[in-house]
Amino acid sequence: MIDTTATPDTMAPLYERVAVEVASLIGQGTFRAGDRVPSIRQLSRRFDVSINTAMQAYALLEDQRLIEARPQSGYYVRARAPEIASPPPSPTTRIRPATVTISELCHQVIHNMTDRDLLPLGGAIPNPRHLPVDKLNRILAGETRRFRDHSVSYFMPPGWERLRVQIAKRSLESGISVPPDGVLITSGCVEAVLLALRATCRSGDTIAVESPFYFNFLQMIAELGLKALEIPATPREGISIEALRYAIDHNRISACLVIPNFGNPLGSLMPDERKRELVELLARHQIPLIEDDIYGDLVFGNERPVAAKSFDRNGLVIYCSSFSKTLCPGYRVGWTIAGRFQQHMERLKMMMNLSCPSPSQLAVAEFLATGGYDHHLRTVRRIYARNMSLMRDAVMRFFPEGTRMTHPVGSFILWVEMPEQIDSIILFHLALEQGIGISPGSLFTLTENRYRNFIRLSTATWDETIEQGVKKLGELANQLMRG
Repeated sequence: MIDTTATPDTMAPLYERVAVEVASLIGQGTFRAGDRVPSIRQLSRRFDVSINTAMQAYALLEDQRLIEARPQSGYYVRARAPEIASPPPSPTTRIRPATVTISELCHQVIHNMTDRDLLPLGGAIPNPRHLPVDKLNRILAGETRRFRDHSVSYFMPPGWERLRVQIAKRSLESGISVPPDGVLITSGCVEAVLLALRATCRSGDTIAVESPFYFNFLQMIAELGLKALEIPATPREGISIEALRYAIDHNRISACLVIPNFGNPLGSLMPDERKRELVELLARHQIPLIEDDIYGDLVFGNERPVAAKSFDRNGLVIYCSSFSKTLCPGYRVGWTIAGRFQQHMERLKMMMNLSCPSPSQLAVAEFLATGGYDHHLRTVRRIYARNMSLMRDAVMRFFPEGTRMTHPVGSFILWVEMPEQIDSIILFHLALEQGIGISPGSLFTLTENRYRNFIRLSTATWDETIEQGVKKLGELANQLMRG
């Protein structure tokens, strides 16, 4: 491991000496977490070495996890914080379905997300400053004038055709080939998942979910009278295929609900081969997979991860997503690609609310066609990557010794494990008194006392006020450590 306080060894290879020089600059604070370091060409000129030597130096620093490369953006300093890397329990560990209860704490956390007087450290909501608000508003006004009658009429399921065409085109980047008629427009991703659950399950059925898991989906499962079977997941690979296989052999499972790309709250990115294994395992048992891919477009690089749906050969994967995390949460434009369940879900959609709002469908369709969505994604990916590094660095500086966290390569949510003495529910209430909103870890499970020393933080926003809020949160955590 390169010592960031070391001086170069004159007998070491040239690229190692250059790497030590850069590491010392990081150690001294010249470059902090999230900062961009000199380009390969700049490094070559600065140390009067060849391009190849500069590349070797940066490769060594990458191996040592001091810097990270971001495609078409450059090299950046990584936050040097311990990562959560606990392996999942043995596949033979007894896993039992649990009845979900409605949580008042969950309702309070969701309500806090919309409280403008609270520092937004708990909600997985994009910062409006990073959204093309003015352009969207101009497009909305223009499209409602251009399609005057359509703007006040129903777009019956499956929804506005022009929007479905644009979504079908974009789905190719996720590895999904689908005709426009195979896309159903929904009121956000939440409604897409709700429709999928209602199409595949009946009251009393058991749903396999990853653990920890997005608390709003757990509440949805409760409202539908379903049972949840928690399958352990890791920050690196997501849901454990081995544990899921064992659970299927010992339980009657009606559907499986997962977030393979940047799971909430772990931020895990399931490797492609594991996605294939997941789809094939469920297909062998004729179990539908409900896939939430709402964060897939927010990868920090330029290569979007493929969806598990891309490996579906039997129409058993119900793909759900929306533009709520990337473009316009208030427009409530989501969609599902449901395979063999498509017609059933269209009927359910009509029974629930007939259709989604027409003006927002018009506006999003036009934005996708002409508004530069890819350019917008490149911009927000850079912003969120930087925010993530800065948040991780701040947590490392301000939180108690022994704190660990995930290292997501996409999205804007961070899962933080504090020392066991800290109760995140007590921390939640103390933080509220200081005007800070967080999401305690207990919300993300059905098992009592699990994840009690964890919190989920949002990295959608970063500025001096946020940094001071993280510092105050760290002080509160340290107070709890001291009792």
